[in-house]
Amino acid sequence: MPVAIVKMSKISIIGLNKEKSLLIKELMDLGVVEISSQDSKLTDEQWISYVKKDGNESEVSSYDARISKIGEVLASLEKYDTSKRPLFSTRKYITSKEFDQRLLNNSTTRENVNQVLELNKSLNELSSEENKTEAAIMSLKPWTCYDVPLDLSETKYTSIFTGIVPNIVEIEKLLSDLDEKTDKCYFNTIGSDKDQHYISIICLTQEKEEVYEVLKQYGFSNVVFKDLEGTAAENIVKYEKKLKEIAGKKEIIEKRIAEAVPYKEEIQILHDYLIIERDKNKILSNMLKTDTTFYIEGWIPEVSREKVEQILNKYQCWHEVRQPDEGEQYPILLNNNSFVQPLESITELYSLPSSSNIDPTAVMTPFYILFFGMMLGDVGYGAIMAVACFLILRKYNIEGTFKKMINLFFYCGLSTMFWGAMFGSWFGDGITTGAKVLFNANLPLKYVWLNPMEDPMTVLIFSFVLGLIHLFAGMGIKAYVLIRDGHPLDAFFDVGLWYLFIIGPIFWLAGDMIIPGSVEAGKWITIISAAGLVLTQGREKKNIVGKLTGGVMSLYGITGYLSDVLSYSRLLALGLATSVISSVLSLIGSMGGSGLPGKILFIAVFLFGHLINFAINGLGSFVHSARLQYVEFFGKFYEGGGDAFNPFMKKTKYIKIIND
Repeated sequence: MPVAIVKMSKISIIGLNKEKSLLIKELMDLGVVEISSQDSKLTDEQWISYVKKDGNESEVSSYDARISKIGEVLASLEKYDTSKRPLFSTRKYITSKEFDQRLLNNSTTRENVNQVLELNKSLNELSSEENKTEAAIMSLKPWTCYDVPLDLSETKYTSIFTGIVPNIVEIEKLLSDLDEKTDKCYFNTIGSDKDQHYISIICLTQEKEEVYEVLKQYGFSNVVFKDLEGTAAENIVKYEKKLKEIAGKKEIIEKRIAEAVPYKEEIQILHDYLIIERDKNKILSNMLKTDTTFYIEGWIPEVSREKVEQILNKYQCWHEVRQPDEGEQYPILLNNNSFVQPLESITELYSLPSSSNIDPTAVMTPFYILFFGMMLGDVGYGAIMAVACFLILRKYNIEGTFKKMINLFFYCGLSTMFWGAMFGSWFGDGITTGAKVLFNANLPLKYVWLNPMEDPMTVLIFSFVLGLIHLFAGMGIKAYVLIRDGHPLDAFFDVGLWYLFIIGPIFWLAGDMIIPGSVEAGKWITIISAAGLVLTQGREKKNIVGKLTGGVMSLYGITGYLSDVLSYSRLLALGLATSVISSVLSLIGSMGGSGLPGKILFIAVFLFGHLINFAINGLGSFVHSARLQYVEFFGKFYEGGGDAFNPFMKKTKYIKIIND
């Protein structure tokens, strides 16, 4: 069985401080060394008296602040960039030599950055002023009909109240109560909305207190118009004029920002350069130092050992490379071929394997692709998926997990086409129906194997057979791990006997349909394997009664295997769901007949209906195929919890630097 987990070696390095910067740069360029944190050594008495933590937090913070500012600039330029945007954002590839050359003359770039930052600051100030002005207009709108100057709150003999009362207040009742207090009061309802009434009251100054007491009983809140002169309508006109002035200033600033868009790529290069320099300083916190030396500890892939040692020897560093201690967990780096690699994304979604386990991706790959295709099972859907993924891969330089997923869906699209042909599904029977409705033509498309809607039991039995093979593959990996770790008897007891105990009853009950005359053999295989399980599955118990009891109880595990096999009925269920919905869409689309309205109806139903069906059942196929791996397959042998190998390398956002 191929080993897809890259073997790691532990490396310890001691070098001179004067060589540290150059060494860090070359290790970063190489990108194969994971530098581990050494904080635990700072509490170790054997280390603490000799070393101290390296690093410069203030320098890292300074770089973070500069990166944040440039990120703000790039976000602004992106907003005003009117060029055509690609469907997927990808990093641009440039050589390290070109990268260095473009950084040499970046004084103009830094000026552009500072200029855009200043323009952004001015734009934000104008936007803040614009918001305040709009808020002021909104607050004055209810008072538009109030023709008394807002700065007038009293005269020689009168006082003026302006304010609001809740909408639930009965104005007539309020007026009645005011009349009881005074008959020398002028009340005016300026306006109302769903929450409140806007009112003004003019009364004699000597009666101000009595009037205010009445108003308070009705929840009156005084509204004061600070620093405003003239009527509300006059002030609204002033504010609207101010808004136009602000809009003009903003337009000028936005044009100046847009003028910096051609320099976006240079600013992106500066952004990524700062990230590289930040990371160089940040990694120092994982190192230890003395007055003259530094200490690094980490992990390297065994295949990269020679390259790393060449760099260390170049800078005359002492180093030690050794194998991990027994039971020591090391970071996980998967190494599969180009066909299997896309399925690593499914494994990673669950959890990376521990270093003591194995990578299941290679064994899982054919099952996942097969199951996905069976669940979706349509030539049309598969063709759309495969062609779309192929075009994306050809046109865009996508990377990482996203690239793995696109490759995965390309394979799943091919599988979906295969099973669609086997089941005779071409957008269900949409192609046949469409030919009849649109062109009055007969275009029968036959299945290669069978129609699941007509013969579901055959597909169900086939699903169970595939499921059993899938489970046996998982059990086989468990046996392999046990044998690899020096436990061949455990492999026989815990896997081999279960193989027999699962296969035996199948031949006992249905042997004549599989291999004529195998019923008797199936009976004895069942009896012998059951006896073997009874005698071995309780072997960890201390006394004979416990051993036998544990062995007998283990036979109940057959129900778990039965449940696991039944889980594969979802292969039929989801396949039928796709087919049934497709058939219903064809039926609905053909209800309008073959006339022009019928043709329009069919095209609309076909496009919209199959888009929804494809999206829903495509998602279902993805999720349920993964579930069969995670629960039924991984459950037989898999130990997750591995930490991904995280080498010290250039983790740029916009530019991918390649070696010259």
